[in-house]
Amino acid sequence: MNHTIVHFEIPAEDPEALDKFYSELFDWKIVKMPMGDGMDYYMLHTVPTDDKGMTLEPGVNGGMMKRMAPDQRPINYIGVESVVDYVAKAKSLGATVLMDKSPVPGMGWFAQLVDPQGNQFAMFEMDTAAK
Repeated sequence: MNHTIVHFEIPAEDPEALDKFYSELFDWKIVKMPMGDGMDYYMLHTVPTDDKGMTLEPGVNGGMMKRMAPDQRPINYIGVESVVDYVAKAKSLGATVLMDKSPVPGMGWFAQLVDPQGNQFAMFEMDTAAK
């Protein structure tokens, strides 16, 4: 497996306004998805996808949501074979776990970490049964 960026997220003070910005700037297809509890998630389609959200050509799609903390920054998700195994490996190399393995219903699992120099990143494990 290539351990490459498979998803990115952009936090926004005003997601509706940022939706307009990115869709007009880059012609991204942006789909608002209500997540419950008053939270909306916006899928950012930078390249075409199939009906399950899998990219049909080279590129990376992402998401956008309401900023949850003043210092929240964009984050990249790296594809891994096992979130559990790579979280353990990252910890052994000095990373700090912010959010341990958590589900993304119908897609897989993710975890968020901080590298030894303070950069936040995430890992994503695809649920192969969901393909």
